[in-house]
Amino acid sequence: MNQIEPTTMKIDNEDFRTLFTPQLLKLRDLFAKRNYELRIAGGAVRDLLMNIRPADVDFASTATPTQMKEMFEEDKIRMLHKRGEEHGTITCRIDDCENFEITTLRVDIVCDGRRAQVEYTTDWQLDANRRDLTINSLFLDLHGNVVDYFGGIRDIETRRIAFVGDARQRIQEDYLRILRYFRFFGRISDCTEHEHDTIQAIVENKDGMAGISAERIWTELKKIVVGRMADEVLKAMIEQCELQKYLGLPKECNLERFHTVFNRFSKTVEPMTMIACLCEDEHQIAEFHRITKLSNDERLLGEFILSERQSAVENLKNDDWWIDRIVDLEVRPGHENQQDRLRQRLVQLAKSVLADEERIQMIENFEAPKFPITGRDLMEAGVRKGPHVRNVLYYLYNLWKESRFTESKYSLLERAKDSDIPDLSKERRKSISPKR
Repeated sequence: MNQIEPTTMKIDNEDFRTLFTPQLLKLRDLFAKRNYELRIAGGAVRDLLMNIRPADVDFASTATPTQMKEMFEEDKIRMLHKRGEEHGTITCRIDDCENFEITTLRVDIVCDGRRAQVEYTTDWQLDANRRDLTINSLFLDLHGNVVDYFGGIRDIETRRIAFVGDARQRIQEDYLRILRYFRFFGRISDCTEHEHDTIQAIVENKDGMAGISAERIWTELKKIVVGRMADEVLKAMIEQCELQKYLGLPKECNLERFHTVFNRFSKTVEPMTMIACLCEDEHQIAEFHRITKLSNDERLLGEFILSERQSAVENLKNDDWWIDRIVDLEVRPGHENQQDRLRQRLVQLAKSVLADEERIQMIENFEAPKFPITGRDLMEAGVRKGPHVRNVLYYLYNLWKESRFTESKYSLLERAKDSDIPDLSKERRKSISPKR
């Protein structure tokens, strides 16, 4: 490719200076002594230019992995064996207190839309050219000089999100870049309009997303749906690009509900709550799970919101309904040791139906009464062992709940031998118990 004269600028702010720990200075001197170049790369440079202290700092170097390992071994620097070494990344730990990830400059040789075969290079421009967005293609040397080959500095200043070089080529190298584009648009853009050619490139290449792994899709999407401007970003993804089927979302997404809930609770809502806002029934959560391979807790939260949402809307101002849900989720026999997780599901349900702050605080702070009967109590009272104990336990639990939690242990045990106790089969218990 043609050599480009990079744009440079000096940076010297407090966030940059705080990076220079004694360990980083030691790392810098280690590379300089052997004439290997070492620079901060990518997102950390972008954040520093936006006056944001970077959470993670990645480094790039002209040294190959073999050269780095020889150097660290010679100076008795501990190396951590992490995934990534096969891609040219070496992780070292200096003074047993700070880790550094350094990746050799690379150029993509063959790309299949998911991963690339790479070769090492000493050309910083070639490495910058293989990155996704201009704002992520920047380097920063350890003297404070930002090196920019593709207009990333200007794009940060104007809050423009653009692919490096040709958008179609960048997308075809890794189709996940479609989602990365939208994530960074939400994080950085100061407008809601997308450049026509960028949207056209995404639409032309969206079928490639079918080959992306579920984990990679969900990693990006969960950041988008609770990120800055999530409602506007989702609207573009769905209405302009029609990405739903590649994300496991229903064809007809409820963007109005998503917008309303996001604008009310954007700082405290969970990603699965926002996904549930787009859906109308539990089957759609099942399809989303098929595409994204949710964790068990994420899937159960989505299913819980979809199964309870209509009742929650109808009982939005009914204190007893919400209290009953708390008690059913946390106190019903068999739900021991799950209280915190189950309470949070109820809080997320309340947010998904736009409960007021007073009700949410009540749900968060309500101290659930303790059901006074255990299986041991029943056996000591002479109830025959086996499945009948659980039937009696559920029967007494329902009596206690109907009394608004006032029935005493003594009075409940008096009812343990009632002749009309229903036979709660496994299927019946499952149907009346909240999903776990």
